[in-house]
This record gives sequence, structure tokens and C-alpha cells, in this order.
Amino acid sequence: MTKIYNFSAGPAVLDQSVLDAMAQASIDYRGNGMSLMEMSHRSEPVMTMVKETEILVRELLSISSEYNVLFLQGGASLQFSMIPMNLLDKNQVADYANTGAWSAKAIKEAKIFGNVNIICSSKESGYNHIPKELEQNPDSIYLHLTSNNTIYGTQWKTFPSPLNKDSYLVADMSSDIFSRPLDISKFGLIYAGAQKNMGPAGVTLVIIRRDILGKVERAIPTMMNYQAHIEKDSMFNTPPVMAIYAVNRSLKWLSNNGGIHSMANTNLRKATKLYDEIKRNSLFVSPIKEEDQSLMNVSFIFASKREDEDFLSFCDKRGLKTLKGHRSVGGFRASIYNAMPEAGIDALVQAMKDYEAS
Repeated sequence: MTKIYNFSAGPAVLDQSVLDAMAQASIDYRGNGMSLMEMSHRSEPVMTMVKETEILVRELLSISSEYNVLFLQGGASLQFSMIPMNLLDKNQVADYANTGAWSAKAIKEAKIFGNVNIICSSKESGYNHIPKELEQNPDSIYLHLTSNNTIYGTQWKTFPSPLNKDSYLVADMSSDIFSRPLDISKFGLIYAGAQKNMGPAGVTLVIIRRDILGKVERAIPTMMNYQAHIEKDSMFNTPPVMAIYAVNRSLKWLSNNGGIHSMANTNLRKATKLYDEIKRNSLFVSPIKEEDQSLMNVSFIFASKREDEDFLSFCDKRGLKTLKGHRSVGGFRASIYNAMPEAGIDALVQAMKDYEAS
């Protein structure tokens, strides 16, 4: 049977150990005689598991006690609204970097709650780079950025510092969290949908420094209020228990395999192999400026006019799945998150070589 490698941008590949644990938990969770899907979120086994997951997040990212770790619902898309609702008053301004489709969506939602200063934009160039010149507002409450652009394949390699000394970074890290070391102290808030590096869709990780809360005058609906979720330890309403368990197992797998520093080295090696082949191969080219190329989502196109479907079919027959680029840009996209084994990269590189020779 042909080995399948799933290059989907999300929901994305999970390690086999995670899939095995999920399969077992769906039948009998840790010998409790019940499926995890049937268990109350207020039962001891579930509450212990959620606490274990928080501890894993804290250990892997070296998060201090100044921050709360939340497991929420609604995906990163809900955070586009929840963040300015909690942090930005209507007469205040926040800085936003426009580096892709998800940044643009975050900007649109933030404008509902306050003033938005767009510090940079790569829209006119097709989002093919991360702008280096930033026009920050000195009165900005926070600086929002999307750390990795899943659709176009760009990534912030270093994070800017807010111009305002009392400001802080807010980052959507849905597609590269846990892939490289972070200095959490630079951030007031980090959020990430799970369906890239952590688990399946259904749970969103939010890491928030408590002192940035409680400063807006507006009334906030309880379900949209970070403080309500902090006070209830992510149990204000029934959380997505199975999705949190998948995060638990994914982070345990990461911890058992050397942690984030080890994974960062592996991710760099995987991406370098693929980018090197794109540069070598006469048929393909990367549309992304080299210094900003993502280590998580590798986008490439044909160097001259060809039918994308032919290469996609060629790869599909070899078990290399979901390589089609996002519908808005076309071409090809290999999402090579933490759980993508290096053997998958080797198989794709070989397919590119064989296609060139065919």
C-alpha cells in the first residue's frame, strides 16, 4: 500500500501516536470505561487532562505566571473580534500589519471597535514578502501581526517591537506556534487555531497577559470576555474536550521528541530541502522573497505555463496529497508542519525530480 503524506494547510497532518491515542480515547479514556466524548467536562479525568495540557503549553513555551492559558472555541476568526473588543476602546488606535488574507480579516473586524493604523502592507505585490518599513502610531495600544501567512507562504522571522513603550505585540500564530522558540515576554496576547500544529479544528489556544485586561469602557458580552474564561479555567461553557485532548497528545509527542528547539532544527532542515529543490528544478519557482519564505507553508508555481493538475495528479498517484495551492493564488503549497515527517519531504522532492525528468 502506498504511504500517504498529507500536505494539507489545515486541518493538517497529525502524528500517528496522536491518532492512536484519539482512537483509544473515543472508546475508553484511560481505563475509565467511557469514551472521552461521553465524559463531563467537570469530571476529574477531564479537568485533570485540561490542566495537563495547560502545563505542557507552559513548559514548551516557557510561559510565566503573568499569563493565562485558555482553550476557547470559534477559531482564530473569532479572536479577530474578541481581541479588539477586550483591548481597544472606540477612541483608541491599534497598529496592524497587513501581510495576507488573515491579517486583512483581522483588520476588518478591529475597525468595528476602534481605530486601526495599518503599519505596512504587501497586498499590492500579492503578499509575496514581509514589509520591513513599519509606520507605527506612537499612541497605539497594541501591534497586531500574523506570524505566518498560510495562504501565500511568508513568515515573520523576527518580530518588531512596538514604538509605544506601553504597547505590546498581539499575534495570530495559528500556523507556526510550537514550531520555533518564542520570547513570550514580548507579547501581550498570542492566539492560535489548533488545526495546523496542535490538533484538529475545534479548539483555539489563547495566551494572554492579565495586566492588559479590564481597560476598555465598553460592556463585553460574557462569552466574549477573556476575564470570564480566566475565572472559570476555560470551563465557562462546555469546552471541546476531544480537541483539547488531541492538543495534549500532540504536545506530549513534541515534548518526547526534544521539544521546540529540536523541532525548530528539524523544521529548518525540512524546509531547506524543499526550497533547495525548487531553486534547482527547472520547472518550478517560488514567488516569495527568499528572506521571508515560510518554514511551514512552502508555496511554489510552474516557472512557465503548464497545467497544475498534471503535476498534482502525478503526486497524488505517489500518495502525496493536498498539494494544490489556495484557491485565491493557485499553484502548489506544501504545508510541512511539525508532524510532517522528513520522509514526506524526501518523497515530494523525489517526485519533483522525476516529474522534471519525465
